[in-house]
Formats: sequence, C-alpha cells, structure tokens
Amino acid sequence: MRKTKQHFSTIVLQMTSQLLWLVGLVVGLSGVYLLLKFRQSSLFFSHTYITIPAYLALASAALLLAIGGLGIWASLRESVWLQAVFFYLLVVVLCLVATAAALAHVNTKTVHSDLAPFRNILQRYTGSIQDPESNAVDATQEELHCCGIYDYHDWLTTRWFNHSGGGGVPHSCCNSSHPVCNGSLDLVSLLYPEGCQMKIEEAMRFVLHIIIWSSLAVALVEAVGFVSVARLMRDKNLSEYHLVDREQD
Repeated sequence: MRKTKQHFSTIVLQMTSQLLWLVGLVVGLSGVYLLLKFRQSSLFFSHTYITIPAYLALASAALLLAIGGLGIWASLRESVWLQAVFFYLLVVVLCLVATAAALAHVNTKTVHSDLAPFRNILQRYTGSIQDPESNAVDATQEELHCCGIYDYHDWLTTRWFNHSGGGGVPHSCCNSSHPVCNGSLDLVSLLYPEGCQMKIEEAMRFVLHIIIWSSLAVALVEAVGFVSVARLMRDKNLSEYHLVDREQD
C-alpha cells in the first residue's frame, strides 16, 4: 500500500512539474508583454516602477522552468535532498509571484496618475520627424487608433494648433479607413473619436491583470507540488524508519 501511494505521489509530482513549465511560460510571456507595452509609451509615464512586476515575472518564469526540470529529476531519483531543494525553490517562486501580483494590483490603481506627463508632451508637440516626443505621439495615435488625450478637442489648446493656424489636428488622428482625411476640423467624423490615454490605460491594466491571474495559477500549481513532494518525503522517511526497525529486530 505504501509503495502504491508513493508511486501515485511520484506521478503527481511529474505532472505538477510539467504544469510548472506551462505556467512559467505564461508568466514569462506576460512579463515580456508588459515590457513591450511600456516601451511603446514610456515617454508618457512619470515613473518606470510599473515595469517591476514584469521583471519579477521574468525571474519567476526562469525559476519555474528550472524547478520543473528539477521536479522531474527528483521524482525519478527519489532523492530526499533533491525533493528538499525542489520544495525550497517553490517557496522562493511563491514569494516572487506574490510580490509581482501585489505590485501589479497596485499599479492598476495608479496607472492613470502615472500618465500625467502625457498632457505636457502633447503641449510640446512640434510635428517634426526629428522630435522623439512628437514621433511617439504620432505613433501612439496611429497604432491605438486614438486622437489626443480624451478626444480631438485636446489638440485645440496646444501651441502646435495655434502655430499651425488652427485649421486641423495631426494627420495621425485620421481614421485609416478614410484616406481622404487630412486632419481638418471641418471633417471631424473622419478622426478617431477616442482619446489615447484611456486606450493606454486599458492596455496596461490588461497586461497587469494577466500577471495577477497567472501568478494565482502558479500558486495553485505550487500548492499541488507542495503536497506531492511532502508526501514523497514523508513516505521515504517512513520506509527508512521501518527498515532500521527490522534490522534491529
């Protein structure tokens, strides 16, 4: 009976190790996704600490991939030492993903205030292709299909609008499905109706929620790993204890 239970725990540990690879891949991709999203709009953020969950997610993913391999090795070797290392690394990863999830949750609440520099950058817009900030604004409007901070009215208070004669908004505000659009305010129906800030916030919150939910998935898989490796270590110690008793008898 004891061997049957030990064999079952070994199978569970092997399956858990494979699941650790899977959730590690998801966590790692969520970290990469957050970094890519931040890179596209980094000029609009007042701080870079929103990327901390991404780095924690990448560190967790690397450890999860290593732990998955270690778990399979420990199940095949039936080594208590390897199982103990596996258990310890699970605790380390649990701390990392818990911290990543907590910071991601906090950042979902502060992403709006973190985008405060966006208005200042819009005010400094020049339209020059040699201006990194102007290029970032145009690229964001074209990629996210948006115009201004909340809508095209935000452009009406910019210095660029006054210097350009007040006839229109940048061409990057034009809906790509209307090739005749030139940014003129006489044809506002051809402009993107939504602002960019809300779209950036939605994109960042989406990827932050991915990190939160993937961290919860890691915690659930690790819970199974804790139980399975603990049972293996207990069964191993019990079998060695009975073996010593028999030798003494």
